[in-house]
Amino acid sequence: MTAMKIGVLAMQGAFAEHIEILRQVGVEGIQVRLPRDLAGISGLILPGGESTTMRKLIDRWGLREPIRRLIDGGTPVLGTCAGMILLSRHIVDGDEPVFPVLDMDIKRNAFGRQLDSFEADLAVPLLGERPVHGVFIRAPVVERVGAKVDVLGRLDDGRIVAVRERNVIATAFHPELAGETRFHRLLATMASDHDEPGEGTERRHHPLRRDGGGRVSSEPVGRDATGAGGWAAS
Repeated sequence: MTAMKIGVLAMQGAFAEHIEILRQVGVEGIQVRLPRDLAGISGLILPGGESTTMRKLIDRWGLREPIRRLIDGGTPVLGTCAGMILLSRHIVDGDEPVFPVLDMDIKRNAFGRQLDSFEADLAVPLLGERPVHGVFIRAPVVERVGAKVDVLGRLDDGRIVAVRERNVIATAFHPELAGETRFHRLLATMASDHDEPGEGTERRHHPLRRDGGGRVSSEPVGRDATGAGGWAAS
């Protein structure tokens, strides 16, 4: 059986770490630098880096329209840190959006400079009871989300740092730098569902939850999957 292939935008940032995490979950990671590298992939990761530089390179290498077509066609995408910024519909500090598919407002460098980087454990109920360990490096924060955006994770102070809307997941932190595999497993599950949606059914943009024993649960996921209620960060 041919291994699933998930592309990783390989311009800057921790793309090698994402590819290693994909390997750990049994997925082949493909470095994406040109439009031709998108052929045959079942999902895509937009990693961290410097969002302004990434924007310029995306346009220089002719990737903006091909990636947007993939997203619009339902291909699952994971954006981390700068990748989250690239996927946001509105950037608070004025930059034009690149792939404006997540209905939310995002603020860049919300926690300060590189020296203000930190690590934190946070609850992401969709991924199970064990907390997710995230690395925050010049991280953004979500200031508002729309009605169709699922809030997956918040910091202890209520600020939103992980979301999903349809086929797009985004985190303000770096799960790959902490060795966290569950977001990549979720992406692979979504990619499998997109590739093989099931006979006689529509494609499911949201994979079903699995319980603590690894079994699929039919329990629906609410709009605020953290259980915190509400829509905007407090």
